[in-house]
Parts: sequence; structure tokens; C-alpha cells
Amino acid sequence: MTTPDPKADLLRYLRSAREALLWKLDGLSEYDARRPLTPTGTNLLGLVKHAAGVELGYLGDTFGRPSGEPLPWLSEDAETNADMWATAEESRADITGLYRRAWAHADATIGALPLDTVGRVPWWPSGRDEVTLHHAVVRVLADTQRHAGHADIVRELVDGATGMDRQNTSMPSDDPAWWAGHRARLERAARDA
Repeated sequence: MTTPDPKADLLRYLRSAREALLWKLDGLSEYDARRPLTPTGTNLLGLVKHAAGVELGYLGDTFGRPSGEPLPWLSEDAETNADMWATAEESRADITGLYRRAWAHADATIGALPLDTVGRVPWWPSGRDEVTLHHAVVRVLADTQRHAGHADIVRELVDGATGMDRQNTSMPSDDPAWWAGHRARLERAARDA
């Protein structure tokens, strides 16, 4: 048995969640990557934009390691929820590039600091703003996984595409007829309950 490496475990799961989130953009038109598919406006490119800001904040600024990346949607005068959608001027390449740079910056922070390093979250109330790097990584990992789950649903609504990643769909079947039957069974069970 090998000695556990908590940083390696955290990074492995964080990297997997990041890739899953970005993978949901593959093959989509600009419209489909941006269009809101829930009453609250959830959209794929907005989820990526949000995740970039979360990583840069919690795994950069919190530990005195600002990235230097401009994030105008986080300014005091920014529109509410501006980090959750892409403007027409923000290209997919801009946002995915920012996210990949956020990954590199966050990974450098994780690599440079012990997990028990204490940082201060700038947007938390004074006196309750201390957090360890371990806690911050777990928080970012949980947030990324949550939004990757949102992306799973949104992508399925766009074009029916499902799965965890290119190599592992994690789905029991790729037969549309099987899924139609499965869904019909669930509908009957719901109505009969």
C-alpha cells in the first residue's frame, strides 16, 4: 500500500471535475454554449466563467497570490450575476483560456503551500474570513463538481449528450430506444405513486 498524498488526491478529483465541465462545451455552437436553459439562466459558458473566478479567488487571492487576471464581473459596479453568463464580447476562447489559466494558478498555489496554510477570504466578513488551504481546495472542488453536474443536465437539454467524459460515459446504455423505455417506466411510476 502506498502512503496517501492528500494533495495528489485533491488535485486528481479537482482536475477531473474541471475537465468534465469544459468537456460539456465540445461540439456546441456559440448559441448553444451560451443560451439559458433554466428559469434562472443557467448556461454552459457561464458555468465555466463562474468556475474560473471561484478558483482565482479561493486559490489565489485568499492566499496572497493574486493572478493579475482582470475579472470585471466581480467589480463593485458589476451587474448582479455577471459571472454566470458570457457577454457577446467575451469569446468562448477567452473564457476557456481564462479557466485554464485559473487552473494553472490554483495548481501552483496548491503545490507551493502546505494544506494547513491559513489564508483570508477577501469577501467573507472580517473575523470569520480565515480558511486553510485544505478547506479552500475542498470548497473549490465541491463547487466545481456541483457546476459540472449542472453542466451535465444543461448539455443533455441542449442535444441529449450525456456522460462523465470522453472515455467514460458512465451511462448504462447508448441506445435511444432503451432510454425512451426507461423514461416511460419512470413516468408511470411517478404517476402511480
